[in-house]
Amino acid sequence: MTTRTATRAQTRGVLYVHSAPSALCPHIEWAAGGVLGSAVSLAWTPQAAQAGTYRAEFSWTGEAGTAAAIASALRGWNHLRFEVTEEPTASGHGGTEGARYSYTPSLGIFHAVIGVHGDIMVPEDRLKAAVVKASLGDTTLHIEIDKLLGKPWDDELETFRHAGDGAPVRWLHQVV
Repeated sequence: MTTRTATRAQTRGVLYVHSAPSALCPHIEWAAGGVLGSAVSLAWTPQAAQAGTYRAEFSWTGEAGTAAAIASALRGWNHLRFEVTEEPTASGHGGTEGARYSYTPSLGIFHAVIGVHGDIMVPEDRLKAAVVKASLGDTTLHIEIDKLLGKPWDDELETFRHAGDGAPVRWLHQVV
């Protein structure tokens, strides 16, 4: 009798640590390494946008869902700003949509599903909820759509993104 093991779709993505105090840097490496299944040593550089903090980024390959696991391992840490992206996988072999996670201490976590063409895909129920909330007068539809697209996170992270132009990128592979 032959047993068949299911293989999950392989994908790749990038972890951008936009700012972290030096005391958190080894913990971030440990958390990312735990998800990827191998030791991680990042090339930390000073973050010009915020004195006393550091930034790093690396590209990874692994199973679909790795970005969610990395974001889960890092979310909630004070004084940390990061983004994790994951590319969509081929639809012919159990394909998956892509993903983007953004985190800031003041806003918390943002998650968006990314389609094969790079667009944020907003679920119908979330759009309906935004329309209802706006119709009740609690907010405007414009503000709610901005939240669905991650604009508050983009606004807060933009300074940190530009301060990291030219930073080194490392490719890491998940151990299977």
